[in-house]
Amino acid sequence: MKKKFDELTLADDFMFCKVMRDEAICKEFLEMVLADKIGKITYLSSQNAVVTGSESKSVRLDLLIKDEAGKSYDIEMQISNEHNIPKRMRYYQAAIDISFLDKGAHYKTLNDSYIIFVCVFDALGKGKPLYTFENICLEDLHTPLQDGTKKIIINAEAFSKVEDAELKGFLEYLKTGAANTDLTGRIEAMIRTVKQNEQARQEYRFMSAFEMDAREEGIQQGIEQGAYQKAFETAKNLLAMNLPIENIAQATGLSIEEVKAL
Repeated sequence: MKKKFDELTLADDFMFCKVMRDEAICKEFLEMVLADKIGKITYLSSQNAVVTGSESKSVRLDLLIKDEAGKSYDIEMQISNEHNIPKRMRYYQAAIDISFLDKGAHYKTLNDSYIIFVCVFDALGKGKPLYTFENICLEDLHTPLQDGTKKIIINAEAFSKVEDAELKGFLEYLKTGAANTDLTGRIEAMIRTVKQNEQARQEYRFMSAFEMDAREEGIQQGIEQGAYQKAFETAKNLLAMNLPIENIAQATGLSIEEVKAL
C-alpha cells in the first residue's frame, strides 16, 4: 500500500527523485559516494524509460545523470530487498549501453558508466556500508578489464562503520531520519518544501492512482513485455488533458523527449 504523501522520506522513490533533481545535491551525493570529483552535470532526468526492443523487457531508471566528461550515472533507490539487485544491475548496464550506442558507432565511443543502488538494507549480507564492483582478471587481480563500468551497492544499515563523516551522516539520515550534517540538513529542508508544494502532492496522488490502475488492468505487465505502443497511447491521452510533460513521463515510463515528440 502506498504511503501517504506527508509520510514520505528520502528512502521513498518519489521523494528521492524529487530531492536528487537538485543538481547541487545530486553532484555532492555522487562525489561523496565515488570519493572523487565529477564534471559539471549536463543532463539530469528522473524516471527514464530505456527500451532495447519491442520484445525486450523495458526498464525505468530512477535517475539518469550525465556530466560534461561524458560519464553517465544511474542512481536507484531500493527500500525493499527483492534479492535481485546483482542481476538487475547486469540488465540495466546492458540496456543503458544499447541505448547510448548509435547504430554504426564504434565500441570505443561507449562512455564510462556507473550504476549505484542506494539500499536501506544489506543486499549482500556482508556488513559493508559500500560494495564496489569492477571487472578484473581472476588470474591477475592487478589487471582490470577497463570496460569503463562500475557498480556500487550502498548499505545504509551499516552507517556506523563509515569513516567519512559526510557519507556516514547521509546513510544515518537515510536509515534513521536524523539530519546531522550540512547535506542532510539541506535535504531535510527540501523535503519540507516539497511537502508544502500542492503540485507535488497532486503528482504523487496521480502517479499512485495510475500505478493502481495499471496493476488492475494489466497495463504495467504489458509494458514490461514490450507493449511500448500502449505507453504512447496513454501519453497522448494525458497530453490532451493538458497535464505537465514531466508528470506524463513519470506516469507512463516514457522519457521527457519521447513525450515532447508526441
